[in-house]
Amino acid sequence: MVPAGLKLKTTNMFGDSGKPLFEDGNPGQGLMPREILEEPKTKGKQLVIGIPKEHRFHETRILLTPHDAGQLVINGHKVVMERDAGQGARFSNEEYAAQGVIITDSRDEVYHSDIILKLMPPSQDEIGMMKSRQILFSTLNFVDNDKHYFQALMQKKVTAICLESIREEDGSYPVIRAMSEIAGNACIYLASRYLSDPRMGQSRMLGGFSGVDPVEIIILGAGTVAEYATRSALGMGAHVKIFDPSIRKIRRLQSLLQERVYTNLLTPDASSKALPTADVVICSMYTHHRETPCVLTEDMVRTMRQGSVLIDISIDRGGCAETSRTTFLNDPVYEKHGVIHYCVPNLLSRFSHTASVALSNYFCRFLEETTESGGVHQILRRIPSLRNSAYLYHGVLTKKSISHKTGLPYKDINLLISSMDQ
Repeated sequence: MVPAGLKLKTTNMFGDSGKPLFEDGNPGQGLMPREILEEPKTKGKQLVIGIPKEHRFHETRILLTPHDAGQLVINGHKVVMERDAGQGARFSNEEYAAQGVIITDSRDEVYHSDIILKLMPPSQDEIGMMKSRQILFSTLNFVDNDKHYFQALMQKKVTAICLESIREEDGSYPVIRAMSEIAGNACIYLASRYLSDPRMGQSRMLGGFSGVDPVEIIILGAGTVAEYATRSALGMGAHVKIFDPSIRKIRRLQSLLQERVYTNLLTPDASSKALPTADVVICSMYTHHRETPCVLTEDMVRTMRQGSVLIDISIDRGGCAETSRTTFLNDPVYEKHGVIHYCVPNLLSRFSHTASVALSNYFCRFLEETTESGGVHQILRRIPSLRNSAYLYHGVLTKKSISHKTGLPYKDINLLISSMDQ
């Protein structure tokens, strides 16, 4: 609610300075709804943490292991979990119950917790079960969710944190880092699996052997996935080529690997020359809150060898190749122009136990630090770098990229929080 006599300009909320512009030229708390200004402190308060079972996309990971959930219970919090939520990651109900976690068959009970922890974004039905002013931790399916999806969350006054965008004070992305390390190794495992397939693949073993040409692997992107995929592939004797549009990222990766590998700037000409001899292509380019640029045209894919493998882990952001389309773990591959395509957005559910332990290692500590700081809203105020992860703040959209995609209005979270402190 904007105070009487103080009117926001409707044409452009922000000036060149990045500060909110009011008709009278003065910033103020009119930027904030009353319920945000009066948000409660949660330091020392028992939090109720809900862990629902994933019901979509064959997702089997979970954000807290039995041991770490038990640590939160020991520290005075209540953890409510939907029955069998950990089963896909090979954690039984009995293991959670032994740690003091409440196991329930009621999804409504789980979705009435203070904090919801889940991997997949909630469905429209799940949003309907949520109570007002909850805190949601989940991934964000930027490509598939439309205007109505975000409006449903906004109406609930939800503060939504995107797991992939959580950034620590040193600039690192702990969730992305943990998942990317596993994904890099997983890509090489999957490449080996399908390259050796006698029906669809080349019946070749990934690696290098005396007198036998090594398998050639192209990696698009020079981030953490590329780092761990390269380490794994080189260890098996494969020949690796890395392409990225950023020379800075290429140099950083070369430094981390501490050995010389083939690298090149990602351009249409460079990739067109490299693809005809590639046995495996791993698309690992990542973008925050926007679609991944398509860098492989259908004509480029046509030039690849018969039985070669294309693994597009950027598919949750739209994919790197024109021929990529979303697949699921129960039917993960398809063939296009003789090339095996693996385009599962949550491929780490194939390795759900390993991934769940890695996620829990971070979230148990994060939740403890959060409660010590007075709650999620307080830690967002205290640590500016964490604000990058919030795409809804008390029901207010805070991401420009989502606003551009959906047409919904947004407000800068730094300005929202600054208004509270005035």
